[in-house]
Amino acid sequence: MLDLENTIRHSLKAFGIRIKGTGRTGFDAAVREAVAGDALTSELMDAMLAARAVLWKQYCRLHDLVVKFVARHEVCRRFMAIPGVGPVTALSFVTAIDDPLRFRRSRDVAAYFGLTSRRWQSGTSVDVQGRISKAGDGDVRRALYEAASALMTRFKGRDKVRTWGLALAKRSCHRKATVAVARKLAVIMHAMWTDGTCYVGDAAASAGDRAARAARKDGKLLGAQA
Repeated sequence: MLDLENTIRHSLKAFGIRIKGTGRTGFDAAVREAVAGDALTSELMDAMLAARAVLWKQYCRLHDLVVKFVARHEVCRRFMAIPGVGPVTALSFVTAIDDPLRFRRSRDVAAYFGLTSRRWQSGTSVDVQGRISKAGDGDVRRALYEAASALMTRFKGRDKVRTWGLALAKRSCHRKATVAVARKLAVIMHAMWTDGTCYVGDAAASAGDRAARAARKDGKLLGAQA
């Protein structure tokens, strides 16, 4: 979907037309309005927008199926109590791990998804580099990174992982802090899965407040399936 939208934008640039400040819902109308005065360009964009509409319809269908599955999956629902973790991240993590008992330690999961630093060994010395290995499932790694980014930037409530990540960002940089938070989320989610616990980001919040927040999030992300 995004690749096709970018192709449309690049194609319009060849005609000196730029589409700026347009979201996904208004993209179709913005493109059609921009090429309304040129019959040839309008016909070209009509074909590309028709293909985009078909992709969008099937994407919505697949997303609805994901939402329905997550709504019935107890572990996924518990994962969604973590700020920033939505249906796609929760389901991606569950399907990639499959059996949590495959990992003896929860911290091994972060390495499994390539969220730990590369290691080079020379003789008896070990040199730990700053870049992550990017091993394992890239889709899950990206989903965890996006969840961490949402927790760091969009979530405005109190949360111990967010507080830790923001403090880390002040000492280093936002990108490295987001990777560290993504790594911590992977460890937390695996630990929650194996011991059957629920996420408590704010120990000062009452059980009723946490339940209300989870209900609001489920209503927003799961809709009628919540």
